[in-house]
Amino acid sequence: MTTIAEALSAWGGYDRDDPYPLFAELVAEGPVHKATLLDGHDVYLVVRHAEARAALGDTRLSKDIHAALASGNDVVAEGLPGPAFARHMLVVDPPDHTRLRRLVAGAFSVRRIEALQPRIEAIVDDLLDGIAGRGPDAVVDLVSCFAFPLPFTVICELLGIPGSERDELARGLAVLLAPAATAPENERAKAASDTVVALLERLVREKQHQPDDALVSALIVARDGDERLNQQELMSTIFQLIVAGHDTTASLLGNSVVALLTHPEQLDEIRSDPSKLPVAIEELMRFDAPVPHATFRYALEPIEFGGVTIPAGAQVLINLAAANRDGQFCPAPDVLDIDRADVRHLGFGHGIHFCLGAPLARMEGHIALAALIRRFPQLRLAVPVDELHWGHGDGVVLRGLSELPVVPGPAVR
Repeated sequence: MTTIAEALSAWGGYDRDDPYPLFAELVAEGPVHKATLLDGHDVYLVVRHAEARAALGDTRLSKDIHAALASGNDVVAEGLPGPAFARHMLVVDPPDHTRLRRLVAGAFSVRRIEALQPRIEAIVDDLLDGIAGRGPDAVVDLVSCFAFPLPFTVICELLGIPGSERDELARGLAVLLAPAATAPENERAKAASDTVVALLERLVREKQHQPDDALVSALIVARDGDERLNQQELMSTIFQLIVAGHDTTASLLGNSVVALLTHPEQLDEIRSDPSKLPVAIEELMRFDAPVPHATFRYALEPIEFGGVTIPAGAQVLINLAAANRDGQFCPAPDVLDIDRADVRHLGFGHGIHFCLGAPLARMEGHIALAALIRRFPQLRLAVPVDELHWGHGDGVVLRGLSELPVVPGPAVR
């Protein structure tokens, strides 16, 4: 069994299939722990809910990755796709963050999101028809057949990415977002990154010459007075929206299905009263967060959280998954309870970096789970739950199922 000391010496190398016992031990031992990431960088890990929420909103924790790289402090690896795609809302501070978020929010409007509902419903129906067509006793991978293609198709249509380029983009992203610990894996990631970059650069050139009513064209012309996105900001924002717009929602769907199938009494409640689903989605986000840690931050000055002083220049990792299961924040934190009142989880973050796409993720989750539960009332896991593996993602910011084998059972209309 991995000890806390061993886990902290290689953070991200913990048991991804069931990290919660380790997270609970860390929460019990203290609010902040020093750890070492798999890439060798030291980090301060914030795990309790009160401190995590405070850290998410603390302006003394910077998200400016460019300043961090320029400072000479060895706090972060630059990563892929590289600096040309690293100027979006998640890696800058105000006033740049304020300007970028305002420009993107104007194009990524509530009206634009709400207009997607009929199309999301149609995509869900088509995907479920495909599952039903395989027969009630077939073993189906719900990730590749449903949880991934739904949000990926939605974000591609929202952005205006042509159907002819989506398969290549999906393959490139799958490799780019996978863990890369060896030289061959790094080479594959670099090749995938080059493919994704070329696709997106071509997309922008085409939209500049032939604009349409999709989001990329809206971002190209987005203005706030005399301000607009420059080329680096535009490319970075498109890349961020694609990754955040599909990967996290795919993990939300997969994690939620597993949670409900392993808590049949909760699933029966939703079947009996589908109006409970919106609140249930918030509890599912709390119970098994698709984004276990918030993205990069570093301390601009010494900061104290929960009696622990984080030195200036240190990288800080906020463990959203651990914070959401902090018993001081909610009673019986390891229990899934879709009737839990006032679910104030941190799954979408907090403060000025609260997830801009949260309304879209909630809409997709609601439509997808409602339809899946209704269409397949006898849906069940095809393997024991301990044979499922959360191998997708880097184990730090992203955590999703590699596969989700299910038997759909008879479909109903």
